[in-house]
Amino acid sequence: MHQRVDISRKPAPKPGWKRGEKWAGLLLLCPSILAIAVFVYGFIGWTGVVSLTRWNTLVPDFTFVGLQNFVALFQDFRFQSDLRNTLVFTVFFILACLVIGLLLATLLDTRIRGENLFRNLFIFPMALSLIVTGVVWQWIFNPSTGVNLFLKKIGLEEPPVWYVDTRILPGVEWGRIEWGIPVALIAVVVAAVWQLSGFTMAMYLAGLRAIPDELREAARVDGAGEWQIFRRVIFPLLRPITLSVVIILGHISLKIFDLIVAMTGPGANYVTDVPGVYMFETTFRGNHYAQGAAIAVIMLFMISLLIVPYLLSGMRKEADR
Repeated sequence: MHQRVDISRKPAPKPGWKRGEKWAGLLLLCPSILAIAVFVYGFIGWTGVVSLTRWNTLVPDFTFVGLQNFVALFQDFRFQSDLRNTLVFTVFFILACLVIGLLLATLLDTRIRGENLFRNLFIFPMALSLIVTGVVWQWIFNPSTGVNLFLKKIGLEEPPVWYVDTRILPGVEWGRIEWGIPVALIAVVVAAVWQLSGFTMAMYLAGLRAIPDELREAARVDGAGEWQIFRRVIFPLLRPITLSVVIILGHISLKIFDLIVAMTGPGANYVTDVPGVYMFETTFRGNHYAQGAAIAVIMLFMISLLIVPYLLSGMRKEADR
């Protein structure tokens, strides 16, 4: 009689094979790990070191001065203006993108006719760079051309001057500057929202399409209206997407540079200036490398305050699973 052989079972791999696969994986990752260590974390560390020195000329000067560069920045009129502008821009930019993106996603989720066309139109601005967006909206909001020509034709004798306006509303004195909403920054917010509200719409639309219709039907059976369904059922399920969108848009707004450079520049009295522009001009035009490095460190700290808690919460959720 022939003995039956079970060929469905594969022979167990030898312990040496697993060890070899582990080392092979590490060897494949080594170039990427080395590049990230040098060109990301190494340069971040070098920037931190330079920010603590007196290197503010073309000739390197590594004399340790501690936090003098940071103290001087926070006493600087321009940097205080940058912090105000960044706060105003971030708040208005994120809120507008969330509201418009959610509204557009809700409308598209009703399966309207021509949905694909509208979806592509809303997402199209993301295909453009912020430099192109800045140039286009600079012409649109130019006080002598663009939308002001239309406003004059319909009878408005004194149309807004948009990004050249120097007013701060309400203009509360604190420190060396007026704290409030720079009117000139509103035009920049409009351009940024036009560029990225489509991204928010796409994120929310994906979340809405992932919600089962059974949940809506169950709420309707219980007597809930459409607004109650949205507020009590749909919107709570969209909270993870909202958080992700806030993190991504907040990261963009805190390090905004190209849109400002192309559209307005620092502006009169620095009403449209941001830390990224200040860092560029300080470092590469003024040759104040230590001061520019200090601005970069502060920008990194602001972005870390936004991103690190999000990453830690994600790691805790993964650990709980």
